[in-house]
Amino acid sequence: MQNTFLDNLTSFGLTRLEAQIYYVLLTHGSMTGYEVGKDTGISRSNTYSALSALVEKGAAYVIEGESVKYIPVEVKSFTKNYISELGRKAETLEKHTPKMIIESDGYITIKGSLNIKNKIRGMIEETQMRLYFQATPQIVSEFDAELRMLVESDKKVVILTDEYKLHGAKIYQSKTEKGQVRLITDSAYVLTGELTGNEHDTCLYSGQQNLVDVMKEALKNKIILLEKKQ
Repeated sequence: MQNTFLDNLTSFGLTRLEAQIYYVLLTHGSMTGYEVGKDTGISRSNTYSALSALVEKGAAYVIEGESVKYIPVEVKSFTKNYISELGRKAETLEKHTPKMIIESDGYITIKGSLNIKNKIRGMIEETQMRLYFQATPQIVSEFDAELRMLVESDKKVVILTDEYKLHGAKIYQSKTEKGQVRLITDSAYVLTGELTGNEHDTCLYSGQQNLVDVMKEALKNKIILLEKKQ
């Protein structure tokens, strides 16, 4: 459990050593650098360097007195402040990012479950008019919030899946191979491939019109067959 806690802390800008000392502070409350070093067995120089970094990164406060002590910032406050700061930096980056020329007719290979999921979320959020999504209900459900927002903004949402419901979307009950993903947005962009939840997952993303047309035609034929059955 402690290792998981430390791993999560490193996602908030702390090194493993800083996370370990932060954990000790959270456990014991205010401590001197000497006490931290004694408790952890970490060398004096590394202990004080890590404590200074924790103060600088907003994870600890310094208490001045006869001896300098360090007190941890509550985890909720620390993580909230970190996320808020990231949000402000993200806004600055968006305002000042250079314009990039994108080759719409290129083919991009996206590897890894996390990267694929992030790309799908981005495609859903950037949809202007319509979206077609074919996947298992387990996969579709992961994007429920984004799809719901799309429906609420009066965009056309068509989903081919099984045992999934979303008010306002057109749902076609269809069995889909495990891990298979097909996504078309605004008749302009397509993502297709496999999403099983591991680092070896691979999808192809493109704005190449020929590929988009082929995918659209395949989904159209699939929908016609499903409508006949229903």
